[in-house]
Amino acid sequence: MSSVTENQSRIFYIYRLLMELTDEEHYLTTAQIMRLLKERWGIDAHRTTVTRDIETLIAFGADVVVTHSTQNRYRLVTRIFQIPELKLLIDAVESSKFITAKKSRELTDKLASLASRYTSEELKRFNNPEGRIRGSNESVYYIADRIHEAIQKRRKIRFQYFYYDIHKKKQLRHGGEWYVFSPYAMVWNGDFYYALGYSDKHGGIASFRVDRIAHQPELLDEKAEPRPKDFNLDRYLQTHFRMMNTEVETVTLRCHVSTMDAVIDRFGERVRTEVIDEEWFDVEADVATGQTFYNWVFGFSGKVRILSPENVRGAYLEKLEQARAAAEPE
Repeated sequence: MSSVTENQSRIFYIYRLLMELTDEEHYLTTAQIMRLLKERWGIDAHRTTVTRDIETLIAFGADVVVTHSTQNRYRLVTRIFQIPELKLLIDAVESSKFITAKKSRELTDKLASLASRYTSEELKRFNNPEGRIRGSNESVYYIADRIHEAIQKRRKIRFQYFYYDIHKKKQLRHGGEWYVFSPYAMVWNGDFYYALGYSDKHGGIASFRVDRIAHQPELLDEKAEPRPKDFNLDRYLQTHFRMMNTEVETVTLRCHVSTMDAVIDRFGERVRTEVIDEEWFDVEADVATGQTFYNWVFGFSGKVRILSPENVRGAYLEKLEQARAAAEPE
């Protein structure tokens, strides 16, 4: 390595050593830094150059704590992410069903590498649940990247969508039909990532699970459909349960007081409510009245009741009857 290149790169290697081998509880001395520079990269350094390089790092904002003595000690104590923040990010990665086990491990390793060596292994073990349900679409990163590119460039994309058949085999929907789509946003909902935008097939706003897109979408030259002026993303997410593309209706529900947390989780704090008595309150909300909505109501075992409109209430009662009939022994 030439002396010019060596002088230019030495400071970066010193910073790398501090990142990897020091933290609030571990330090490197001047002599150790000199030895590691020589062993790892063949760089010769003197005490004065190490001191000067670290002073330069501090001047540029690196939070290096120096303990002055016959052998100066150096510790990098502040990083881009603190340990609690890294744990939070790793937990989010590990909890994401749509990320495959392989990609989850890769991301966890990369996040852990932002800490010192002494903390890195602890972070890798922090949240490593066995048997957690995982997605199987290894292309999900490339799919998401293409969707983000289309959003940025305001272009349409084209893709195929799949489902699992009775044998757990992937099958293309509608015989491999191509969906033409103008993506507006990527949203996280119900443990999964969704692309939300205008679907040419549906003739309106629709959403698709990213991990159900068969392969990386094709970026078309055609400009995306402009977002409707009255489209409100927050309202869409509150009314469309689990991103199901169904009709939205204003529904009145009678709810037991024990369900208030769940109601707020689903509709938000601004949802319209009216106290009936000490045990019951009514909710008026705009919801997508599809199967997922009915499943949500059913899950409260009578503590959430549909009052109106009559067509929604009737459809729910019909589904209850179908479920009861299906449960009868033959």
